[in-house]
Amino acid sequence: MDVHRLIVIPNKRDILIMKVNEIMEKEIDDLSAEGNKILSKALTLGDDMKGQDLSNVSSWVTRLGQLIRQLYGTKSQQFAVYSSALETHAFWTIHSNYHDQISQLVGVATSIKHDYEKGLLNNIRSLIQADIFSDFLEMGEYLLSEGYKDAAAVIIGAVLEDGLKKLCERNGIPILRENGRPLTIEPLNRALSTAKVYNKLIQKQITTWAHIRNKAAHGEYDEYNKPQVEMMLIFVQNFTSDYLT
Repeated sequence: MDVHRLIVIPNKRDILIMKVNEIMEKEIDDLSAEGNKILSKALTLGDDMKGQDLSNVSSWVTRLGQLIRQLYGTKSQQFAVYSSALETHAFWTIHSNYHDQISQLVGVATSIKHDYEKGLLNNIRSLIQADIFSDFLEMGEYLLSEGYKDAAAVIIGAVLEDGLKKLCERNGIPILRENGRPLTIEPLNRALSTAKVYNKLIQKQITTWAHIRNKAAHGEYDEYNKPQVEMMLIFVQNFTSDYLT
């Protein structure tokens, strides 16, 4: 066999991990760029930073802290430097003659970007192993809370599909087509409803969430909104608790 012609198809877990990896890479890049932008702004100010500029600093500091906790933990050197900067007297006083605390935080953001680009974070494995990602529903909930509704919809939908397959297997319902290909959410849903594993109301709800999952998977992101994905998450959490535990 010509090994050079082999095509490795990633499984669902690998695909989800790659998606989260892409999101994290963008967040690291954004935080580094935003930090440098804030520092450049501070260097030109003759008076204290105010209004929207100060609001941007607050948002940036919060996001940076979340990232450090997730990637390194609260006992790391990175978190120690971050905490030390926040403890600076009059931290929110920022102008051309008072910006060392911002410089410290920009340095932390730069070091995170360096670690990521050099592979020192081992891609996203540390996140996958962390408690916040103990299962895919928690991963979806986290991404949703961070504003990534589309990645969340794909992940939550994958959990729903996997749950339906497990439910079919428990009830002796085939999960493959005659040609050997796996059934998708809607055929599984119909089969489970027909077998009276759950009622028609549950079937209709699953059809709705399957529709959103398909929209997300095909890049039709304007066809649904964040509140709908939040409702989808609640449904799947309750569904897995009621039927799969």
